[in-house]
Amino acid sequence: MFWPVVKALLGHYRRHPFQILLVWLGLTLGISLFVGVLAINYHAKQSYAQGEKLFSNPLPYRIQPKLTSNKIPQGFYVQLRRNGFNQCVPFDTYRVVAKDGTQLNIVGFDPIAMMSLRSEKNADSADMLELMRPPYPVMISEQLSSYLNVADGDYIPLGAGELLGPIKVDVSERITGSRLIADMSLLRTLNRSSGFDMVACAEMPADKLDKLRAFLPNGISLHRNTRVELGSLTKAFHMNLTAMGMLSFLIGLFIFYQAMSLSFTQRQPLVGILRLTGVSGWQLTKALLIEIFGWILVGWLSGTVLGLALANRLMPSVSASLSDLYNADVGLSIEWQWEWSQYSLLMAILGCLLACFWPLVRLVKSQPIRLASRLSLIRFAGREFTLQALVACVCIVIAVALYQVPTTQEQGFTLIALLLVSVGFIMPYFLWRLFTSFSFTMPWVKVRWFFSDIASSMSYRGIAAMAFMLALATNIGVETMVGSFRQTTDQWLVQRLSADLYITPTASSAARMGEWLQSQDEVDSVWWRWEKSLQSDNGSIQVVSSGDSDSERHALTVKLAVPQFWYKLHNGKGVMISESMSLKQNLHPGDHIILPEPLGHNWQVLGVYYDYGNPYNQVIISQKKWTQLFRGSGDVALGVLLGPNESPENLIRRIQQRFSLSQNRIYNNNAMHTQAMIAFDQTFKVANTLGKITLFIAVFGLFVSTVAGEVARQKQVALLRCLGISGKELVILGALQLLVIGLFTAFIALPLGIILAQLMVDVVLKNAFGWTMQIELLPERYLFTFGWSLMALFVAGAWPVWLMVKTTPMKLLRDSL
Repeated sequence: MFWPVVKALLGHYRRHPFQILLVWLGLTLGISLFVGVLAINYHAKQSYAQGEKLFSNPLPYRIQPKLTSNKIPQGFYVQLRRNGFNQCVPFDTYRVVAKDGTQLNIVGFDPIAMMSLRSEKNADSADMLELMRPPYPVMISEQLSSYLNVADGDYIPLGAGELLGPIKVDVSERITGSRLIADMSLLRTLNRSSGFDMVACAEMPADKLDKLRAFLPNGISLHRNTRVELGSLTKAFHMNLTAMGMLSFLIGLFIFYQAMSLSFTQRQPLVGILRLTGVSGWQLTKALLIEIFGWILVGWLSGTVLGLALANRLMPSVSASLSDLYNADVGLSIEWQWEWSQYSLLMAILGCLLACFWPLVRLVKSQPIRLASRLSLIRFAGREFTLQALVACVCIVIAVALYQVPTTQEQGFTLIALLLVSVGFIMPYFLWRLFTSFSFTMPWVKVRWFFSDIASSMSYRGIAAMAFMLALATNIGVETMVGSFRQTTDQWLVQRLSADLYITPTASSAARMGEWLQSQDEVDSVWWRWEKSLQSDNGSIQVVSSGDSDSERHALTVKLAVPQFWYKLHNGKGVMISESMSLKQNLHPGDHIILPEPLGHNWQVLGVYYDYGNPYNQVIISQKKWTQLFRGSGDVALGVLLGPNESPENLIRRIQQRFSLSQNRIYNNNAMHTQAMIAFDQTFKVANTLGKITLFIAVFGLFVSTVAGEVARQKQVALLRCLGISGKELVILGALQLLVIGLFTAFIALPLGIILAQLMVDVVLKNAFGWTMQIELLPERYLFTFGWSLMALFVAGAWPVWLMVKTTPMKLLRDSL
């Protein structure tokens, strides 16, 4: 008796084959985005662990300059080797762009020094010595060679028309990720600079490690590179990706819930007949659970395949973002892993069972005689929408209570989730009530019927409309946050990079270079900026000096300050503090703080300034105070302001010739600004892509649910045709119905998206990075997003009706009976 029941229930899809697409797409698309994010996060964390090893050698210690713009002098490395530190190997990195736009990092090293650290001297490791011989090949990992589609002996075309190679593929898995390995001499031909980005050292005894620390000069630090450190730095990045993936999965579940609910509703007469013929409720439940688990398995398998393809598509952007933000080396391609697959399977099972729970209970618990008597698409809609509205009210109360207390980053995401769920749940109830009221109050009969029909269609469009609203609000929130962040960053860079050139000279040449620059005709003025790190009870504090010129004052992006703060900074005992320090230590203008020696006690906080490039504690003191306290010690940088219409290229060449200064110690304002904005756009490319995909899924879900619903209303359309309404009018009415739903949904999504962006800034970004920004509204982007979304809905509403009106009215009525 059991299997005939299963066959009878599955026979529904033979009559309604379009619902197969609706159910499959809702589940598959939601799972695919969730799997894609899981795969990206898991792959990145694996890369962090593998990145602790260079050429399969554990080199845990890193000697690096405190300022990322500086280099480790080659002379220092020579002295390091002479003092017996043979466990250390220099590395330098240079980024190139392939012809197809892929960004590649070339790591230069000394193969002989690296070979001395390897315990096995076999042919498998000795082939690295070939990197030192003409034609100076470049070694890449098998993963990267597969991604770039290159083999041994091939060349990689670069964007400037050059060829990089020949390529040598590492088959021994000694290198990983997106790095290309080359001899240091080859790197010098590509990038004519001196010094090293890093000197990596192997394990050494504790006494030798202390001796190494004592040997390091000012401006260079030694630290242990750990997976935990990198994992904590990238935590916010991966949490944002996870939030987008969870939202996409939730929207997919809404579509799946809508499809299964419609499927169960359309099978009411069949279930009623089965129950009247003796099929028990438990037998019916088991048969439907087999169907649900079948959908889970199909959706999970197809979602995993699509999610893996999506992850590999997005991985180059993620790799470039992590490299720019955290100097992390992450591979460009992802392979299937059971670890993240089993998590996605568990989420699919729990989510689908939760989505199907109420439709299943409603179907099984209904009286058989009511189910068998007639089919009603709107029988339970009002009661369900009212229940959803009550749940939404509870979520709103919890969200308001949570917002009143100090929140962490995790609580911030919880607050955003509660807001989305509450507005999403109450929206179908609001639209249903609004359209129902229009059906009684409008003066024209056709308009009353129009809104009455929309209200009844909310029974099968409501959940899909909710998913569309959530996706649209999230998309608006992401656009607002990213656009505000980009505009703020652009304005901040324009203000902070007020000088035309920034130079980081050596301590010995700084005075001579400063005097020489002041004597040049094209130089208007020279800023001196000293920096030193001090240890305090609250961690490391960066102390920075500032001159008293008007141009230096305008370069300081002040958030809050006491009156006449600039005068007090240079004529009293006061400091300006970064926004990050202000938020972390709850400091405000006018407070007095204690700073580490030699600064001492009783420093007044004169103001707070924005510093988006620095998440750590930083204070600014006057140049005069710096000279008194530090006597010219610390790391120095010079800002050069040129006269009007003066080009910096000629001055840069003269500086390099006179002081033998490498190119990487001289920064052009325009080049720095352009590079920073390119890195910014690359970083948020993934979030924008996921937001667009999520919105597409929601639009498509609303479209498919409309198609399925219109097919179920075939009898009503046939009666309207027989009563004299033309096919053209029905097509326009069908399109306008979905357009009206989309318009009202957009009116709800717009303020919700802006509120989401504000919460992201005030709660999530504030706790993750220690800074805030002003929200900038972007009407043009909103109109563009609304335009293509509503246009898609208009077509989605017209298409299924157009398919039906192509049939003659009598045939359509006969087919519906």
